[in-house]
Amino acid sequence: MSRISALAPDQWDIRLVEATRPDQATPLEQGLTRYFAHCPDQALGLMQFGGALKRNRQLSERLVELVRLRIAFFNQCRSCMAIRYRDAVADGVDEAAVCSLERPQEAENLSAAEKAAIRYGELMATDHLSIDDAVYADLRQHFSESEIVELGMTCAFFVGFGRLAATWHMVEELPGAFQTAATIAPWGQEKIEVR
Repeated sequence: MSRISALAPDQWDIRLVEATRPDQATPLEQGLTRYFAHCPDQALGLMQFGGALKRNRQLSERLVELVRLRIAFFNQCRSCMAIRYRDAVADGVDEAAVCSLERPQEAENLSAAEKAAIRYGELMATDHLSIDDAVYADLRQHFSESEIVELGMTCAFFVGFGRLAATWHMVEELPGAFQTAATIAPWGQEKIEVR
């Protein structure tokens, strides 16, 4: 059970309703907005930032999804691990790619660029102070300066809000495996595909 109450769309500020069209989404697709609706002004600002990261993305959907799922594992954000975004699935994220996240640096189905980005996301989630000149030199082999900045902002978004979501324990709509108390992983589990 969630530790914060989810507000139904009929309790949302009209600006949130207009920005998200919750009547066209399942409760799971309404996601964090159901909780952020307690603070509509902050929610709208966050949606603008998240939307800007998505709309103006230079990085591939596949790469961002793989990084997101690896960070979700370290955050132990169950809702983050259970979800697969359709645009990422269309860009080549299949369960073989997700399973490779168990040991990404050994995976044969990940590119060198994906491994570098996943490693960066992993360090952001586990030991950000170990990100040194060598890590950035590795990123520069695969990404432009603006792509590295985008990756950093995206990872910061995933780390921070994934940790918040994990503490809220939003598991009601998730497959049974994601509702248990044990440490879980996004690989080898049921998943839910959303917009």
